[in-house]
Amino acid sequence: MKTKFIAGSLMILSLVLFAGGTAMAQNKAEKGTRVHNLMPVPGNIEFGSGNYRLTTGFIFKVEGATTKRLNAYATRVLRRLSGRTGLFILQDNISNSDTLKNPGLTIKIKREGEVKLGEDESYTLEVNSSGVKLNAVTDIGAMRGLETLLQLIEKDTEGYYLPEVKIDDKPFYKWRGLMIDACRHWMPMDMVLRNIDGMAAMKMNVLHFHLSEDQGFRIESKVFPKLHEMGSDGDYYSQEQIKEIIKYAADRGIRVYPEFDVPGHATAWFVGHPELASQPGPYKIERNWGIFGPVMDPTKETTYEFLDKFFTEMA
Repeated sequence: MKTKFIAGSLMILSLVLFAGGTAMAQNKAEKGTRVHNLMPVPGNIEFGSGNYRLTTGFIFKVEGATTKRLNAYATRVLRRLSGRTGLFILQDNISNSDTLKNPGLTIKIKREGEVKLGEDESYTLEVNSSGVKLNAVTDIGAMRGLETLLQLIEKDTEGYYLPEVKIDDKPFYKWRGLMIDACRHWMPMDMVLRNIDGMAAMKMNVLHFHLSEDQGFRIESKVFPKLHEMGSDGDYYSQEQIKEIIKYAADRGIRVYPEFDVPGHATAWFVGHPELASQPGPYKIERNWGIFGPVMDPTKETTYEFLDKFFTEMA
């Protein structure tokens, strides 16, 4: 009975996590007694009784300090909006022209944001029957607001629309992160990038990327190639791929924090470089979960010289 209870609980937990990943985890009645699926729930939200109807002529206008990053993000949002509603919305329906009249969405920002902890990611979003206004200090804040916009889409017998609403939102936590442990469970590039897209949809801002462990060394080193050649089973990211991941994340307002475990959890290092270990080898990649010894030898000056060269390369 206990086993069945645990299994059932795990299944329920999995379903809840899945629902959260698809932005349908939480219904909450706010002012106006309207139920919504916004996730995370905005700091302040007030619904009205009207709406704004979506059509194929839905156009974004960007004002203020426009950035290439925001324009690219808005283009992707248009693509997702079209896919979600079935409306054929042109992907280039984004304008910076002052002559454009009656845009569906007006985005206004003050400056380009830095991909760092503590950056201003706040935004205000207002929807009424005449259109949508999104204001933010930084382009990153505007990107967070665009994700909220996508979550607001509703449908009735007449088609798709955005409900009348006023939202004033900012992050509650500076660090809103996801950890990917590619050492114990290898994750190919397309899956990493897909996870970053999911993070952006949930307004997360930190990717904690675990790249070395007893069970694998997952990044190319040109200074010490035996690290990835002998410690990865061939499953590792090239330096060019890592740069692509960092840029892909930055384009979505997400910072990548790499993790290299030392002096412990370092068996995969020792496969190619047993001289780093506090006990003689040979070593092999660990195939099971657990914490294994030995650790890097802190009594050898060569250990510090090795690490200094390695981290200089990674930086």
